Amino acid sequence: MRLKNALLLLTLAFLIHACDKPSYNLPAGIWRGVVLTQADIEIPFNFEVNDTLGKYSITILNGKERLRVDDVSVVEDSVFIKLPFFDAELKGSLMDGRIEGVYLKHLPNKDIAMEFYAQHDVAWRIKEQLEKSKFNIDGRWETYFIKENGDSVKAIGEFKQEGNKVTGTFLTRTGDYRFLDGVVDGDELKLSTFDGGFAMYFTAKILNDSTMADGRHYSGFSSKRSFVAKRNEKVQLDDAYRLTYLKPGYDRIEFSFPDLNGNPVSLKDKRFKDKVVVVQILGSWCPNCIDETAFLSDFYNKQKGEVEIVGLAYERTKDFEKSKASLKGMLDRFGVKYPILITGYTADDGEPSKSLPMLNHIMAFPTTIILDKKGKVRKIHTGFSGPGSGRYYEEYVLEFENIINTLQKEQ
Repeated sequence: MRLKNALLLLTLAFLIHACDKPSYNLPAGIWRGVVLTQADIEIPFNFEVNDTLGKYSITILNGKERLRVDDVSVVEDSVFIKLPFFDAELKGSLMDGRIEGVYLKHLPNKDIAMEFYAQHDVAWRIKEQLEKSKFNIDGRWETYFIKENGDSVKAIGEFKQEGNKVTGTFLTRTGDYRFLDGVVDGDELKLSTFDGGFAMYFTAKILNDSTMADGRHYSGFSSKRSFVAKRNEKVQLDDAYRLTYLKPGYDRIEFSFPDLNGNPVSLKDKRFKDKVVVVQILGSWCPNCIDETAFLSDFYNKQKGEVEIVGLAYERTKDFEKSKASLKGMLDRFGVKYPILITGYTADDGEPSKSLPMLNHIMAFPTTIILDKKGKVRKIHTGFSGPGSGRYYEEYVLEFENIINTLQKEQ
């Protein structure tokens, strides 16, 4: 009901234009934002408003992450925040340092709407008054997320705690949950993240120095899972280089897809000849893909053409122009200079594997395929653990660079 009321108020705000209406400003500084799930669970986040001579921008804050949003406008008492990458936006009515409205995520077949509000000059995230933390969860935790059918998904919780403050992430065999930010409130863990594409909130009861129980993971409008965790500094996930592989009889991959200008590109093209090639399987809707794109773009620019990279995009629609529009924001943000190809296949289950039938499957986005100078597949890495995973990201970067350097030295 509150969501319907928020939408109604927002619609009225757009329609009312009185000549004596006062001027409204979006106050600069720290804000606390909240999106509400179907069950009225608050998913909180913080952002900072910047005002440069009347030109607004915001920076979404999650741990060490700083996600800049430049497409921000105020029209009378209405605020419009177009979020990068994920075809999502925040809209609301502004009054006395408060925004009330909706968070809209646009999907090919529908829009998902969640109630949104934000308050200016509120620096706390989860809770204003915290109980002194009874435990320190700093370190690595073996975690199991429980699906509705009872099956479990193994993950690693990697946390850093200073006082009540906690940052970190959960890693799975297909990627990580990016930058989580929160607190230990007495004996309760509370973490959240919001990046425009995903809104998530985690809670758990800390029973002792080595056990968490009654975990809850809320994601988006209605998704909910439980989890449990045990401290285990030696826990490991499946080897990401063994999950996706070539079927018997194959030693290379082949494809031909159009780039964003509609020109066909294949691995037989001259630019790839006698070079180490990295094939990135991605989607603009995928947060881990965005993290990998930032890394690969920087790597590619430093290589100055010695290594080639080509991206294969699997979007939420088969429409070329819509896919192109979805990709453009991400490519512009990171200054991507290597070609991104629009495969024409969606990211739906089974679709990606049809495009590369020589692989056993494509189980995760991103997936990274590394080819030697002769065009043979030498490594396939499933998933990507980004900078929010700390040492896992650093270890992957070092490993990736070592693989590339080794292949470059081969004749």
